[in-house]
Amino acid sequence: MELVNVLVAAAAGFGVGALWYGVLSKPWMEASGVEVGSDGKPANSSDPMPYIMGFLAMVLVAGMMRHVFALSDIHTMGKGLVSGFGIGLFLAAPWLMICYGFAGRSRKLVLIDGGYAALGSAAIGLILTAF
Repeated sequence: MELVNVLVAAAAGFGVGALWYGVLSKPWMEASGVEVGSDGKPANSSDPMPYIMGFLAMVLVAGMMRHVFALSDIHTMGKGLVSGFGIGLFLAAPWLMICYGFAGRSRKLVLIDGGYAALGSAAIGLILTAF
């Protein structure tokens, strides 16, 4: 049952990303410098590999969060939501900030990607504690 829980939580985190980047696609493409095709979409949008790797990354994040939650006795949905949000905002986003800062990437990109890290992790935490 825990594997199903992790997979559903990973799907939720991935889904939050689809919504987040769907809404923020133009500012994200601009800030990230991603190549855009004639249709206005990222040039590699037909390549399934980023989507596959993205989902696998969500499985790893959800699996590790499940482990941390079990060790930390985080079992309620409220604690899962807040803890997941904290993991994204205070662990993942600062790491992005460091990497992007040294790479000379824009602050806008840090905010967009860091925002997804926080909201996606919150969704994962919520789902992990819902079962």
